[in-house]
Amino acid sequence: MSLFDPLTWSGKINIGGWQDASGGKSAVVNPSTGETLEHVGSADAGDITRAASRAADAQRAWAATPHTERAAILRRAGELFAAAAPEIQDWLIRESGSTRARAVFETDQAEQECFEAAVLCSHPIGQVMPSAEPRLSMTRRMPAGVVGVISPFNVPLILAIRSVAPALALGNAVVLKPDPRTAVSGGVTIMRIFEEAGLPTGVLSLVPGGAEAGAALVDDPHVRVISFTGSTGAGRKVGEAAARNVKRAHLELGGNNPMIVLPDADLDRAISTVAWGSFFNQGQVCMATGRILVHADIAEEFTARLAAKAEQLTVGDPATGDVDLGPLINAHQRDTIHAQVTASIAAGARLLAGGTYDNLFYRPTVLVDVPDDAPAYAEEVFGPVVPVRTFATLDEAARLAADDEYGLSLGILTGNVMTGLELAERIPSGLVHINDQTINDDALIPFGGVGWSGTGARFGGEANIDAFTETRWITVRGSQPVYPM
Repeated sequence: MSLFDPLTWSGKINIGGWQDASGGKSAVVNPSTGETLEHVGSADAGDITRAASRAADAQRAWAATPHTERAAILRRAGELFAAAAPEIQDWLIRESGSTRARAVFETDQAEQECFEAAVLCSHPIGQVMPSAEPRLSMTRRMPAGVVGVISPFNVPLILAIRSVAPALALGNAVVLKPDPRTAVSGGVTIMRIFEEAGLPTGVLSLVPGGAEAGAALVDDPHVRVISFTGSTGAGRKVGEAAARNVKRAHLELGGNNPMIVLPDADLDRAISTVAWGSFFNQGQVCMATGRILVHADIAEEFTARLAAKAEQLTVGDPATGDVDLGPLINAHQRDTIHAQVTASIAAGARLLAGGTYDNLFYRPTVLVDVPDDAPAYAEEVFGPVVPVRTFATLDEAARLAADDEYGLSLGILTGNVMTGLELAERIPSGLVHINDQTINDDALIPFGGVGWSGTGARFGGEANIDAFTETRWITVRGSQPVYPM
């Protein structure tokens, strides 16, 4: 029996709207072939209410569980991710269009997220504070309660587990709403792992669904913290709803990330670095390189070589062989991307490579002479499209890079590291990579962006503690004081 075969789901852990949800069922489709892989339940508001209520009931006992037991479950989950990695990778490839390399990265990262989360279980939970009064004054970190996790399709396993694992480790219950297009690799696999790891029933619930389910999760009074990863437009709505309900929302949103190529950069390596940052996962990554800013002295050679590299990359079904790019997630995404490309060409941009597609397979695309207001330059494309602009001075490079509402990731390629660091100081960004591309992640790092890219670092180490706990002040006196009343 396959651990992750939806047809053999045991039902041991309540998963809310997974198969028999009130909102009906939706198809999980292989974007490479159009084949329907499975049907999953679509949760409605009633399913969310029931899942959140169960989570609130289960959370109190889970928070009272000794930290050693919680840590053991997290470690076991990490071991299970490693043991089940090949099967999970197959789901990622078929369900999300992932290349094999990205699927391997996802399962490796999921394993590490669980191991790092296990460490949080024994992290100091408070501080002794100074006091002018004759008393013991201290703070204690308390679980927030029920955490709602809303995760996207593009890197479905990582973008769910990086909130689920630390929230559980810190004593919270979690209601997970993955994107329905990747509900198996971004939801059912996580449920399976934690069921096998021994997580008590009700502590983690799965409620795949669309916008209605997400809105209900944000509004539910049992849910005290929302961890949302997705588009800036959807994130605004989540943030507004959370504010109305006086609850915290941690928002990891979009990006239009610049890569600056200085004239002393190693061009041989720069082409490979830029191609990876721009075209990895078909550009469907919030950290993907969205704008290339290259010094005018090397621009002609750089753009010609980048276009040649784009033409050489292979695009196809990742299940049939080793390809560089797989399919886009669906036709709507493809059509949106293509409209941005064609509108940019109409606005004056020049196409050097790509700009064509076959079904959901979009060729890696390079645009030059791109005007400021061209959609492929001014907007997040979320596809394998990269516009190239030139600059003459560091001041101009800093101005162009900073002239954007997003602020997630920044890459700078240079032969002088100090110049790169000084330039980075002038550009708002949550993540900076000197002599590397913009797509980097690690279970330890405080991940997050500024501006339209989100509400700041909230993943990794101390950031997880801030995200998923509340601070309580406690004082203790040896005897009651006498007050003048």
